[in-house]
Amino acid sequence: MEVTRLFDIPYYQLENFPKSDSLSAKIGGKWVPTSTQEFVDQAMMVSKSLVAIGIEPGDKVAMISNNRPEWNITDIGILMCGAINVPIYPTISPKDYEFIFNDSQVKLCFVSDVELLAKVNEIKDNVSTLGPIISFEKIDGIEHIEDFKKRGEQVPTSDIEAKKAAIKAEDLATLIYTSGTTGSPKGVMLSHNNITSNVHGAKERLPVNETSKAVSFLPLCHIYERMVLYLFMYTGVSIYYAESMETIGDNIREVKPQVFTAVPRLLEKVFDKIMAKGSELTGIKKGLFFWAVGLAEVWEPYGANGAWYEFKLSIANKLIFSKWREALGGNVQAVASGSAALQARLARIFNAAGIPVLEGYGLTETSPVASVNCFDDKGFMIGTVGRTLHNVDIKIAEDGEILIKGSNVMMGYYNRQDLTDEVVKDGWLHTGDIGKFIDGEYLKITDRKKEIFKTSGGKYIAPQPMENIYKASRFIDQIMVIGENKKHPAALIVPDLEYTLDWCKNNGVSCTNYEDLSSNDQVKAKIWDDIDRLNEEFGSFERVKKIEICGFPWTIDTGELTPSLKLKRKIILQKCDHLVERIYAG
Repeated sequence: MEVTRLFDIPYYQLENFPKSDSLSAKIGGKWVPTSTQEFVDQAMMVSKSLVAIGIEPGDKVAMISNNRPEWNITDIGILMCGAINVPIYPTISPKDYEFIFNDSQVKLCFVSDVELLAKVNEIKDNVSTLGPIISFEKIDGIEHIEDFKKRGEQVPTSDIEAKKAAIKAEDLATLIYTSGTTGSPKGVMLSHNNITSNVHGAKERLPVNETSKAVSFLPLCHIYERMVLYLFMYTGVSIYYAESMETIGDNIREVKPQVFTAVPRLLEKVFDKIMAKGSELTGIKKGLFFWAVGLAEVWEPYGANGAWYEFKLSIANKLIFSKWREALGGNVQAVASGSAALQARLARIFNAAGIPVLEGYGLTETSPVASVNCFDDKGFMIGTVGRTLHNVDIKIAEDGEILIKGSNVMMGYYNRQDLTDEVVKDGWLHTGDIGKFIDGEYLKITDRKKEIFKTSGGKYIAPQPMENIYKASRFIDQIMVIGENKKHPAALIVPDLEYTLDWCKNNGVSCTNYEDLSSNDQVKAKIWDDIDRLNEEFGSFERVKKIEICGFPWTIDTGELTPSLKLKRKIILQKCDHLVERIYAG
């Protein structure tokens, strides 16, 4: 069968790779599978029930939930009856919930648990279109998903089949509201074809098949994880949902997956833990550990470093890196990294260790993948986001901006033709990212157009690549390079709490929390040593000249990060204005 609409995908799996464990969740300490047949049957029940309560094609249905089988089952059920899925980040504010519900005119809402229900209850009286609220977990006084499915028992399957037949590939499938780093959320309109074309385009880049398993933990409300899960369904990969962000490590060791997605922040955390364990070793074991890491730091793909290097790497793999792989279940063939720039150093180290991290690039507006690394046909280059997908076009504008055209480019922003016209011109999406092609084929992202700033001396500074290099310091958890219209660049730093407190303890420095670290001159001097060393990577005008330490971490909940973990630079500057003043005083 041809796959042109999103609900075709599980039916394609049923026809080609029927699985006993299409979707699996851990319930009561055991992995409980849902077969492909059960998947499509339950999605049909959801679809019938939506029709039974009066949901019409084009109606908006919100979903606010953690990753779980019900998410994907309900998603397919919504789409089969022609309704539009509006997935919402669980972590955004009630004010944003209210804006999204009203902007999209949500008719019905699925929530996973009592905490998210409380957020919806807070705003539901301000949303005139909102009808029933259905829960995935059992909550007193709220209709449970299993009871909801019974509502459609009298609706004939032929009714849903007729609705499916009327849905075209070009029809709107989902509205995804991007938080962005400024302003109100924008509803990105993605059609069935936008996303299925991306599934087809990305398929050749991931080394997976019907014998593979995947662990899912990045939020499904983001198009990145969602598209990849459609891709897994399409290729017959069994999907296992992590219980929570805290249990990812345990779940990966249990499932032993061949593939999972990640964001750089998570990979940084994994690496920091590995390095912390290495630091605890003694004698020859410690020496071997850091010898292996040093070797990995200069890794190049395709044996480019020569036979002697590869021989040494094989020893490091046996003695050291085999343990790293075991911690990830021992079977990982690909970690798809996206959402933000990955440090080139980390890409080298993980790939040298036999943990293939494949960095890609895209936006919600491109469904999302535009380019991604892969090992086939020399398709991998460190420091780049790989080659363009075969069904996507990318060109670089005169000012360096990356422009994208293809069947994956969004239909536009919902109710905002003005904003759509600003970014889509002659069919080309203006991404706001700056980049270039290496060797004419590998795309390298150099910065965000809006984040590049000019010092008072007229020099342009691109903060993102600098921040990635400074993060090589184990003392630094988060960093923001500043200096717009100032005489020199500087940096605001959130220290790595565990590592820095450990250093304090070993060096007789009295600190117990972020606040203490932010005001301690010895800590500041130690972090400055690393900044000063890493400054060698930059030209004299780019180098950070001063630093200040922030007394609190930057999080989604406190407003300094977007749900996809990007820095909200204006908000950080506002909250840290006293530190900025101190840096540039006099």
